[in-house]
Amino acid sequence: MESYYVVVFGLQVLAVAILEVSKGNKDRIHTTSAFNAFKNNYILVYCLMMAGDWLQGPYVYFLYSHYGFSKGDIGRLFIAGFGSSMVFGTIVGSLADKYGRKRAGITYCVTYILSCFTKHSSQYRVLLVGRILGGISTSLLFSAFESWLVAEHFKRGFEPQWLSLTFSKAIFLGNGLIAIISGLLANTLAGTLGLGPVSPFDAAAFGLTIGLVLICFTWSENYGDPSEDKTLIAQFKAAATIIAADEKIALLGAIQSLFEGSMYTFVFLWTPALSPNDQEIPHGFIFATLMLASMLGSSLASRLMTRMTLRVETYMQVVFFVSAVSLLMPILVNQFMGISSDDQGGTMSASGRVLLLSFCVFEVCIGIFWPSIMKMRSQYIPEDSRSTIMNFFRIPLNLFVCLVLYKVDAFPVSVMFGMSSIFLMMAAILQRRLSVVSDKLKTRFVEGRVSAEKEHDSETELLKI
Repeated sequence: MESYYVVVFGLQVLAVAILEVSKGNKDRIHTTSAFNAFKNNYILVYCLMMAGDWLQGPYVYFLYSHYGFSKGDIGRLFIAGFGSSMVFGTIVGSLADKYGRKRAGITYCVTYILSCFTKHSSQYRVLLVGRILGGISTSLLFSAFESWLVAEHFKRGFEPQWLSLTFSKAIFLGNGLIAIISGLLANTLAGTLGLGPVSPFDAAAFGLTIGLVLICFTWSENYGDPSEDKTLIAQFKAAATIIAADEKIALLGAIQSLFEGSMYTFVFLWTPALSPNDQEIPHGFIFATLMLASMLGSSLASRLMTRMTLRVETYMQVVFFVSAVSLLMPILVNQFMGISSDDQGGTMSASGRVLLLSFCVFEVCIGIFWPSIMKMRSQYIPEDSRSTIMNFFRIPLNLFVCLVLYKVDAFPVSVMFGMSSIFLMMAAILQRRLSVVSDKLKTRFVEGRVSAEKEHDSETELLKI
């Protein structure tokens, strides 16, 4: 393995270590032992859930190509996953609100374990079923667990500001450290030990089984709107009405869809972008490097969110702009550096090294995005329809990704990165609008409070007279 990979990895380890060690009292919030026990239990389960997802990441594209499928065939498999999430996501989100978020977490484990088992088959139809199951699982992963956490947090009477601690720590460990370990473990299983590209999926199933047991025995059930007379159609209508009536929620949904759509397109494209001429690259180690960058971002987010004077709506504008520039790099590199045919089958080219750095910057932005969007969702989305609304947000996201992947053979990789960059710039603009709207509402609230206090003081003076 080239020293370049080790240097990039090592520099990021150093940056994360400096950020974590240098945290002072102003970066910490004092909590209770009951909250810490609750937080640690959730983070343990969340890390196991994310390990089940991350272990599959480095080798899912490689496994399909290993079975002999073309780029177009692989694109259609990915479409099946995102299409499944789009079609069934809102349904499972509503069911989670109605019948319980704990049950939804258990369902996630079962469906994803079954999806992992399908990877042992090289038959296209079986793999297609696996992608559909994976799409359902993804919808549950990014809605049911967060919904359970928010509801349980307030049900137990914990301080609202403590919620950001759980979000940032869960992302730091689950989307950072666990992702790195998963990438290295996947690389070890499939490469070093020679167990083949299916072995990471078996490891994922094992981790999900442990998480399933913990959920069953340590979590209590909570609901959104459990009323028996409310059908799924009624839940959909209620969620759609809430989104249409509240500009903040609508903006938040559009921002999430634009960013996550670009992010999932990146997941599909980073492998061919770094090895356009089939260069030999250590997929697992590069995946771990990208996840370390995400960990760096979540560490930055934990500092940003503890600053009482700095609002999430403000700094996320900068994050979206930086992410747009980072995904514009493939076009700039292709324009000014080009791709030499002499690199066929060799190691990573000079342009690939530049792209790896820009992709690390994008992953830093992703690391900041996750806890920040979670905090905004906890502020703006009503509890009784939380899972349903969160999965509504995923409909345009999955539709966008499906359209991109359907035409994956029609456009060069650099063009698809350019499209993603445009969407990220749109997210920055919408984030600016969300900041303005929330500022106006905050100002009205403060003015109303001041007016009420003055009126109360006047009444008091009259009573004295």
